[in-house]
Amino acid sequence: MDKGKQNYSDIARSELFVKLMAKKKRFILPITVFFLAFYFTLPILTSYFEVLNKPAIGSISWAWVFAFAQFIMTWVLCSLYSRKSVEFDKICDQIKSEVHQDGKAADL
Repeated sequence: MDKGKQNYSDIARSELFVKLMAKKKRFILPITVFFLAFYFTLPILTSYFEVLNKPAIGSISWAWVFAFAQFIMTWVLCSLYSRKSVEFDKICDQIKSEVHQDGKAADL
């Protein structure tokens, strides 16, 4: 390895990288927990309880309404992540420009 280049460990310890990982964790962890809870609620409720078997609209049961809501939930979470990823990308660009400015790495 060249003397003037940073390796991944150096970059991972930088203030901006730590900030990026913390922001991503604060966003992704709650969204993932919500997604998994919402996703697994349908099979659990339909397997062990009768609440979703009751009619919601005509002959359509609450299970079908909940299942359709999972599609909407997925689209909403994807849209939220797409918007939030712009902020993550800006921090990534800052990290890359900081490394290039220092002249310590040529290929990031």
